[in-house]
Amino acid sequence: VGSNDEFPAKLAGGGGVYDLVSPSVDTTTILMKAGLVEEIDVSRLENWDQVFPQFSSHSGVNHDGGVYGVPYTWGAIPFMYRADSFDEAPTSIMQLWEDESLSGKVSLWDDKTNIYVVARMIYGNDVNVYDLSDDQLAAVRDKLIELKPAIRKYWSTAGELVNLYANGEVTISNTWGGYQSALLAAEGIEVVEFIPEEGAEGWMDSNMIVAGTPNEECAYKFLNMAVSAEGQGGVFRVNGYSSTNPVAAAEFMTPEEFSALHQDDPDYLNSLLLWENLADRLPTYTNAWNAVKAQ
Repeated sequence: VGSNDEFPAKLAGGGGVYDLVSPSVDTTTILMKAGLVEEIDVSRLENWDQVFPQFSSHSGVNHDGGVYGVPYTWGAIPFMYRADSFDEAPTSIMQLWEDESLSGKVSLWDDKTNIYVVARMIYGNDVNVYDLSDDQLAAVRDKLIELKPAIRKYWSTAGELVNLYANGEVTISNTWGGYQSALLAAEGIEVVEFIPEEGAEGWMDSNMIVAGTPNEECAYKFLNMAVSAEGQGGVFRVNGYSSTNPVAAAEFMTPEEFSALHQDDPDYLNSLLLWENLADRLPTYTNAWNAVKAQ
């Protein structure tokens, strides 16, 4: 799939060709309610009790008293900046609008989730960013359009953002927490991740069994592998994401990595606003983001 939004249509159009899917937590509710994925027997999962309870009990994998997803990786959408470009560390995304020296040096992820953090900037942290009114959404859209002169590029891949920093084109952006910063560090470029005063979203990906799969036994073997030290370590070594099983993570991460990815910091995890399903508001949010890019 090209995005999480494609999972429901893919499965509704012929889910029988798939055994497992791995959507983010903003898509799982649709799949559960539509009956496109099947309930998971957690007694068949060897390490289920080791998964962070914030994830295993989340509404994104629980439905009508049953469990439908096995969380296997997570992360945050913080902001980051080049350490050599700021005399004082930024603390609020409002600086993107107010600091004229940043004009042309800002990059944002090409994704509707930009709406969330800007909504909190405008309306405060108590606003439900997943259920904005039409007027609120229009105000967020207009605020993002106002920022366009400062935008160097909307990035869509990890490598694209890394290149923008490496070439000196960008000094501040949002980011996939722990991933692009590590890639830049490997190139000798110091960047600093931070959660702005407006807060940050969190994401979590889960493996789900497609309803009607004829390969259920194999699917459970994969689910078990994915939350073991072997599976969790495989994900970490490829993309540097945080692990949903901190017990397993302690086996393959160094103490420094374990701490850097907040595997020992439940307060950090609790501070994140995990993505939620937008339900029938998804087209409206998507249209708002597309309107920003079209200006």
